Amino acid sequence: MVFSSNIFLFVFFPLLLILYFLPLRVCKNVKYKNCILLLFSLEFYAWGEPVFIFLLLLSLFVNWGIALLIEKLPIHKWGGVLTAVIWNIAILIIFKYLNFFVDNINQLFSCNVTIPKIRLPIGISFFSFQILSYIIDVCRGDVKAQRNPFKLALYAFLFPQLIAGPIVRYQTIEKEIENRYSSLDDISEGVRRFSFGLGKKILVANYAAIIADNIFALSEISVITAWLGAIAYMLQIYFDFSGYSDMAIGLGRIFGFHFNENFNYPYEASSVTDFWRRWHISLSSWFRDYVYIPLGGNRCSKARWIFNLFVVWSLTGFWHGANWTFIAWGLYYFVFLLLEKTTGITNKKTLPYRIITLIIILHGWILFRADNIASAFSYMKNMYYGKFVDEYAISTFLNGGWIMILFAILSTSYISKILKLQNENKVVMKNVCTAIIFILSLIFCVKTTYNPFIYFNF
Repeated sequence: MVFSSNIFLFVFFPLLLILYFLPLRVCKNVKYKNCILLLFSLEFYAWGEPVFIFLLLLSLFVNWGIALLIEKLPIHKWGGVLTAVIWNIAILIIFKYLNFFVDNINQLFSCNVTIPKIRLPIGISFFSFQILSYIIDVCRGDVKAQRNPFKLALYAFLFPQLIAGPIVRYQTIEKEIENRYSSLDDISEGVRRFSFGLGKKILVANYAAIIADNIFALSEISVITAWLGAIAYMLQIYFDFSGYSDMAIGLGRIFGFHFNENFNYPYEASSVTDFWRRWHISLSSWFRDYVYIPLGGNRCSKARWIFNLFVVWSLTGFWHGANWTFIAWGLYYFVFLLLEKTTGITNKKTLPYRIITLIIILHGWILFRADNIASAFSYMKNMYYGKFVDEYAISTFLNGGWIMILFAILSTSYISKILKLQNENKVVMKNVCTAIIFILSLIFCVKTTYNPFIYFNF
């Protein structure tokens, strides 16, 4: 089930709202609200992955027990953390990477090891990272182990962020699991945020996806067509993923949870380092706090610091998928980040550096999208060599060029800054914009076919 599906918008979500906000005394109890949210969250996941819900429940109870043992036997706490890491990474390896490893072993050693094709449980990467952050935080003493497994289950399975993030840390919502209140301001802001996120996905990302998919499927393309396809995908993946994050944050706000931001206009970045402070913030901060800093961060020898950076970005790439393109994508950013940090470019905020950063990001997305490294380089070659323009490029630009320019503007903070200047009737303007975007999104949801979020694959 996805947020942009008819079953969610017209059945699941309205029914949840009715049961959650029933005006009965018993329904005002946080235990009742937690129970309703947990039941609906399990149903949300089981709707698309009915078998794998049992795997995640088993993993949850294993991690719940490990956290209690860590707190009860602090002398063995790092052994508990190691056990949790092995357990959760083993699940990831089996379901996400085992086929990849076997295929590469077969190619490398010319053998014929066969195993059944293993399906990837939706959201397993996000689930594993969230529960690992909880275990490590318990070990560090940042949070207390949750003795009630159902409350921990609510944290792990809370449906807004279960499938594709943001990666929410237990300490962020620990108090809100125990006691929370949905004020009218929270609900209205949550509805607004959800509506804008839905609009990003339905009205923007899906349109950009059509252009990107059509161009990437062509066997021969001109230079301009190649650039149009790359830019379309660049816009698609931003509006797709940031739209999901907006919807997740908005839904959480409606039910009294305050998730941290996951995007901060990443295409305004002045450097690659700045880009990763703005893009998928929850993942970047996770690797920083649970991998990079424990390895020693930059408070060590230069050789060790480079190694730490290499490990983080190799893992970042591999986390996204079992394909050499993702590993290459992670190492691609490792190279540019290393270059920036050793030359001091990260402090430059001039227009030329912003343009160069955008070009680096654009080429990175081509590598990210490609089926293999060879096809990625082939596409990049088309961006600089061959026929300069063709009829497809002219037709695409004439029919949708102005829309692409509009999308590019929407990916920046300029519209937000303009709206902030409008002090008079600010609330009215927000409500009108929210209503228009939500209604248009609903119309397109009904008319268009199923289109999953990109990050469901990761």
